[in-house]
Amino acid sequence: MAVVGSESNPLRVAIIGSGPAGFYTVSNFMKMKDLHVEMDMYDRLPTPYGLVRAGVAPDHQKDKSVIRAYEKSAAYAGFRFFGNVEYGSDIHLDDLKKHYHQVIFTTGSPFDRNLGIAGEDLNGSHSATEFVAWYNGHPDFADRKFDLSQENVVVVGMGNVAMDVARILCKTHEELAVTDMADHALKVLKQSKVKNVYILGRRGPAQAAFTPPEIKEMGEFAEADVNILAAEAKLDGASQTMLDESQDRNTLKNVTFVQDYAVRVNQHKPRQLHIRFLVSPVELIGEAGDVQAVKMIKNELYTDDRGSLKARATATEETIPAGLVFRSVGYRGKPLPDVPFNESWGTISNDQGRVVDANGSAVSGMYTAGWIKRGPSGVIGTNKTCAQETVGLMAEDLAQDGHFQPVDTDPAAIEALVRSRQPDLVSYSDWKKVDAAELAAGEASNRPRVKVSNVDEMLELIRG
Repeated sequence: MAVVGSESNPLRVAIIGSGPAGFYTVSNFMKMKDLHVEMDMYDRLPTPYGLVRAGVAPDHQKDKSVIRAYEKSAAYAGFRFFGNVEYGSDIHLDDLKKHYHQVIFTTGSPFDRNLGIAGEDLNGSHSATEFVAWYNGHPDFADRKFDLSQENVVVVGMGNVAMDVARILCKTHEELAVTDMADHALKVLKQSKVKNVYILGRRGPAQAAFTPPEIKEMGEFAEADVNILAAEAKLDGASQTMLDESQDRNTLKNVTFVQDYAVRVNQHKPRQLHIRFLVSPVELIGEAGDVQAVKMIKNELYTDDRGSLKARATATEETIPAGLVFRSVGYRGKPLPDVPFNESWGTISNDQGRVVDANGSAVSGMYTAGWIKRGPSGVIGTNKTCAQETVGLMAEDLAQDGHFQPVDTDPAAIEALVRSRQPDLVSYSDWKKVDAAELAAGEASNRPRVKVSNVDEMLELIRG
């Protein structure tokens, strides 16, 4: 038989997950002109693009422009999309081994980390991921309920997701109605009674994880002021020294925006955003099972033995009345059947993208990329270099016969198997029917698109 990767015997790759890391896997293989590759991408949803569709804020349409690059990858002759097919349910590792030479897992980090404090299970306490997925029209979350009759909302965390949540809560209906936010969310947010939004960060402005564009936007609301205490905007000595020495441009910009807000005159707009630094929630206080307030403790920064700045609690406490709390303090991956998993890190056990077993030895034929590989870090583009690293290893291992030994590499065989288990398999051309319907509805209402948030409705559109 011809060598694997030749024209007569193409390398067969299964990609589990259709987010950025999955599509960058495709584009990186496409660059290898001497390697013939056929790639099948699986996703449990009928829609591709992962968090670009279901996670990027609806008022950040520019960030979604990467989809154009993904569409070029989808047009590759050796690419197929198997949507509405779930790994571990409709398709299993043993199946993949029989039909592919290699498999790469790019399933992201869908779970939120908990705060680990009393009262976290009270009504009104949610993960930021739930809220983001809800207003973005993710089918799993479209029916969630959030009590926006509450006047005070607390968002715990200082990353971009936390900033997205706060920004959506602060914007007017008019600002949101021109986006591709899900219709069900637009209706609820239009009736919002929220007046005060608090963002809580355990360290100072120089350690905040948000990016400069995110913090800059906070000062541009039509009907919301941003408030930062002067004492919390001022850097401690150690932070100032580290910033002076590193001259990190993003951190410098973040600190500048924060300190500018601290001296800005409040315009007494209908909504108020309060960004708090050096505070940590220690308890969610409830009554009759509902969140009523957040007790927090003031922190101070200290330098540990490794020279890193850490936060530690002081004796100063404060309580903020709040009927709705969103946590955004980190994310972790979901363990997958038959795939080694590092519980501590919340990632697939791997060495630079090669899946490894409990002994640290590489598992032939299995790879990973994206957040499930490295943890929730970086921006969308970070997944490009992450996937490039893994694809390089896949090609390297292929040259050393590091792959599965499939018994049937005929593309029609695996498709027949999948369709026998999931008759409602969604191809990329099927997805484009949904895409076209959403875009047409958006054009009619002067919006980027009107999302379909129900799988059954998507399937009806495809059949119709």
